[in-house]
Amino acid sequence: MRSSATLMQLGRRGLLRSPRAFSGSQSGKRTQMPGVCCSSAAATSAVSTSAEPHAHPATATPTGEKVAQRKRILSGVQPTGRPTLGNYLGAMRNWVALQELYDNYFCVVDMHAITVPHDPVELRASTRSMAATYIAAGIDPARATIFVQSHVPAHAELCWLLSCVTPLGWLGRMIQFKEKSRKQGEDVRTGLMTYPVLMAADILLYQADLVPVGEDQKQHLELTRDIADKVNSEFGGKPWKKRGGRGGRVFKVPEVFIPPSGARIMSLLDGTAKMSKSAENDNSRINLTDSPDVIANKIKRCKTDSFDGMEWGNPDRPEASNLLTIYSLCTGKNKEATLADVGEMRWGAFKGALTEAVVEHLRPLQSKYGELMADQSYIDSVLSHGAETASVTAERTLADVRDAMGFVPPYRRRT
Repeated sequence: MRSSATLMQLGRRGLLRSPRAFSGSQSGKRTQMPGVCCSSAAATSAVSTSAEPHAHPATATPTGEKVAQRKRILSGVQPTGRPTLGNYLGAMRNWVALQELYDNYFCVVDMHAITVPHDPVELRASTRSMAATYIAAGIDPARATIFVQSHVPAHAELCWLLSCVTPLGWLGRMIQFKEKSRKQGEDVRTGLMTYPVLMAADILLYQADLVPVGEDQKQHLELTRDIADKVNSEFGGKPWKKRGGRGGRVFKVPEVFIPPSGARIMSLLDGTAKMSKSAENDNSRINLTDSPDVIANKIKRCKTDSFDGMEWGNPDRPEASNLLTIYSLCTGKNKEATLADVGEMRWGAFKGALTEAVVEHLRPLQSKYGELMADQSYIDSVLSHGAETASVTAERTLADVRDAMGFVPPYRRRT
């Protein structure tokens, strides 16, 4: 395992971007970006609009050929609950492959975790645990920026600035707020309502091109796009330039990212409900840190049906489809090969095969996670380095926002 000294020798990547001229309209209409494609060629293609805040200029190869810079992806996970097999197969495993195609920022969003009552001791432990899970899953700190949200103060400041621009009615329409506020009753916190604005700040700070989101977060990303448009329309463009600023768009408007593979993994107790780390019943999920015996017991008790054999796509058998998907992803076999293996099995035999597949698939991850948690100084060094790297881009974006909105820049005495 690399020491913190080795990590710090990796050096900082160049994240300062050179601005381009702004040629878009200031009508507040969104600039249309190309559709998301998961091929390597699409991942490295340049964005078609010239209004690109902090855009990397094209770099030149030794032969003089210009190469477009990679698009940026930002993704974050709350340090609440234990990450599940669903989190890993549906998201984290995809992120590993994305390291080769994109400029990746992975954030442990601890400030989002306090919008509901929380245990301070558990929050601190879970934050490190989540960072260790990122690395154990295959995220390489040398190729991606891993950091904690609260370690970059710009998140909180930008959230306030965006809150002063965002209409209250926009937040009142957020479905997650309505659902979670009903659960909290009279103890609803202000932070729960403004949660989507903080999420917008997380994304816009890093001028992300693409954001991987689940079905439950698509509305929040659309709000982020609306907020970015509003700020660009009210404070950016030629008027900003006339005031002595950079001009152009203040924020890049992010697009939804659809990963190249992965799956929506469902509950072990209900094939129509998503596997969730926040579900009350721990038997509904497989946690990434569950022991082989616990995994076997959960799969043994998972919901099944009265049909013989296994099949995909039968609406009357959601549990069969879900468990076959887990088996397929854990073994790396496609649908045809999976059915050839287990299609004729009855539930008892299939559960045994599924248990073996899951346990073996998670074994390397669990071993790496154990090593990381035994060396918390290494985790802290990764997070410290990540925060320094993230702060370069975040502070530049924040300086642009302050300037565009008319704040007096802080005085810096020359030395």
